[in-house]
Amino acid sequence: MLRYDPAMTQENPLIVFTPSGKRGRFARGTTVLSAARALGVDIDSVCGGRAICGRCQVIHAVGNFAKHGITSEAGHASGRSEVEHRYDKLRGLAPERRLSCQMKIEGDLVIDVPAESQVHRQVVRKSAEVRAIAMDPATRLHFITVEEPDMHKPSSDLERVLAALEAQWNITGATADLAVIAEVQKTLRKGNWQVTCAVNTRNGGGPRITAIWPGFHDRLTGLAIDVGSTTIAAHLTSLVDGAVLASAGMMNPQIRFGEDLMSRVSYVMMHPGGDREMTAAVREALNRLAAEVAKEADVPATDIVEVTLVGNPVMHHLFLGLDPTELGGAPFALATGLAQTLPARALDLKLAPGALAYVLPCIAGHVGADTAGVVLSEAPQDSDELMLVVDVGTNAEIVLGNRQRLLACSSPTGPAFEGAQISSGQRAAPGAIERVRINAHTLDPRYKVIGSDLWSDEPGFEEAVAATGVTGICGSGIIEVVAEMFLSGIINQDGLVDGAMAARNPRVEADGRTFRYVVREGAPRITVTQNDIRAIQLAKAALYAGVRLLMDRLGVDQVDRIRLAGAFGSHIDVKYAMVLGLIPDCALAHVRSAGNAAGTGARIALLNAAARDEIERVVRKIEKIETAVEPKFQQHFVEAMAIPHKTAVFAELAKVVTLPAPRSITPPDDGGGERRRRRRG
Repeated sequence: MLRYDPAMTQENPLIVFTPSGKRGRFARGTTVLSAARALGVDIDSVCGGRAICGRCQVIHAVGNFAKHGITSEAGHASGRSEVEHRYDKLRGLAPERRLSCQMKIEGDLVIDVPAESQVHRQVVRKSAEVRAIAMDPATRLHFITVEEPDMHKPSSDLERVLAALEAQWNITGATADLAVIAEVQKTLRKGNWQVTCAVNTRNGGGPRITAIWPGFHDRLTGLAIDVGSTTIAAHLTSLVDGAVLASAGMMNPQIRFGEDLMSRVSYVMMHPGGDREMTAAVREALNRLAAEVAKEADVPATDIVEVTLVGNPVMHHLFLGLDPTELGGAPFALATGLAQTLPARALDLKLAPGALAYVLPCIAGHVGADTAGVVLSEAPQDSDELMLVVDVGTNAEIVLGNRQRLLACSSPTGPAFEGAQISSGQRAAPGAIERVRINAHTLDPRYKVIGSDLWSDEPGFEEAVAATGVTGICGSGIIEVVAEMFLSGIINQDGLVDGAMAARNPRVEADGRTFRYVVREGAPRITVTQNDIRAIQLAKAALYAGVRLLMDRLGVDQVDRIRLAGAFGSHIDVKYAMVLGLIPDCALAHVRSAGNAAGTGARIALLNAAARDEIERVVRKIEKIETAVEPKFQQHFVEAMAIPHKTAVFAELAKVVTLPAPRSITPPDDGGGERRRRRRG
């Protein structure tokens, strides 16, 4: 391989690469790609300079470049070769473009490397705050020509593959698993001694061949997976340009063993071998998702060379095949929280023969690898402002801090936010009410359901929802209806339904010894009961109390920015979340959904190997707070039961919403009052 020698004389032509600014002198006849490699310039190439892949395209700049130290007119290079003309006919080559592997230096040159030809090009995830992912995958493709076997040079086929990787790509000390070695001989002969190898260089054990294809192969894919307790999401992603080729999700089949995490841990405790049952179930689900996204993208699942996974601590342990029993009680000890790189087949994943799996690190016993993914995605560790990141689910995971300090905890919110434990509640699905508005004067509601863009009082609504019907109310809907009931005066700050409102609208009706609010008549009849409101208060108070503990530890009363992550967090209207007191006061413009940030973090780790080092470093610095042993948790919890809060001032919220004044409501007499009066008499 060409090495750059700074001692080269002034007689050798000078080549300058933009935008990097790297430069050097090379002998005439040197290819531009060889010069780029010698200087460490970022130019992509899979085929090793054979003009097959077309990824090494550059722009030949012509003109006066005195600012680069070139005093004469630059532009001295060989003309297009026959190989370039052939490539142009087959695949197209813009007039200003050249293949750097064919272009030769004949004099001083300025070469521009366009973004699409750079290995570490930026892939932008479009969102309210643009987040860039630098392409630096752990696995890359390398096209090689392998020496044929010779009776006079006894060596194995694998040895000659490794020798070709070293000679043609400067990859030394590569290894391969037995599953890959089994493919080598037939692949070499099928490719007529030309093959493409996928080589992972960031697995902790030196370069490793994870897959091998006959001839030239330019498609490389990986899988980013978020294993949630309720749903599993998978994203098939190109390791060449970062594009998401296909996505799919499914219910976690472990739900049949228990709705929430602790019920699944209890199942393991009560059923010997229960952990193995759940491990088998989740691994089967991962394989089904992998096959589904591969089929959608028209990619064989056996071509997927790498997978990254995130999940909460219980999911993390179960998909790794670890017993989660210790996570069921204090001190909530993890078997391991360290990042793991292991063969995908060790997780029973049916991918490329030598595919590797990277599992992000856990933060603490109840703050898992999914939260590490959220941190990697939202990057509070890079923020000068104080950022609060909350992954809202059955167990809310909370991170607070900035570049100086990060703290994390979890808070047991329960399944109410997902529609469970709510009388008319259901999971988010077509037909579920997801948006609610209540007229403060008439107390009549209007609502939207998943699957329709129409409000319930708009013409054509019933026809639009005829296929699904209106089936219940999901988490975002219950948040909004309780907040709207508060804003319209149906409930007070303590969450009590005001029975006196029945005189204004019969939708407020008696429900035994309490009252409820009717959102929709019909079948099913959808109502919000006093018990429903209590379940939401308990959930939101637990979350707020966890946040408040972290704020206490940092000594602050205000946060600058809030990110709501997770499937539920993605669909919450942030204004209603704050009205309810789910999150602390903050300028609403600085509160937004982070989407499936855990899944995005998994994708970042898939596309950028350096991001793995970063998250492992950040996780080691995060301070873990255990809410179960914090003496002030109960006080914060009780105060947070009020809507939005008993004592906290929501000054920013008050700028955009008129909050009702505190008022007392006499609870319905359960009969005990009359008995007490008789005893006193």
